[in-house]
Amino acid sequence: MSTTGYYELYRRSTIGAALMDSLDTLISDGRIEASLAIRVLETFDKVVSEALRDKTSAKLTFKGHLDTYRFCDDVWTFIIKDCQVNLDQPSTDDSENNFTCDRLHIVACNSK
Repeated sequence: MSTTGYYELYRRSTIGAALMDSLDTLISDGRIEASLAIRVLETFDKVVSEALRDKTSAKLTFKGHLDTYRFCDDVWTFIIKDCQVNLDQPSTDDSENNFTCDRLHIVACNSK
């Protein structure tokens, strides 16, 4: 968890990785200080977490075989194999919201 109280999980997403690459380039080129990049990343952690909490209404259900689970530093990690996934999202076609996957990796953290 970062010093601001938000998890840094979303930095590993596509948009988070792109942000970090851009910040690294700006630092390398001498256009910003590393301290500013850290503040930008902390703001990113907060904004993404709050947006997912406040602006999403979709629900996900899944069924499969629990392969691995871990609990470390208040973070749960689950790996589900042979998983059937159903995304219940308002106003979308159900056929696009049901799928299967060989492996589903879930990371869960306390939201408080």
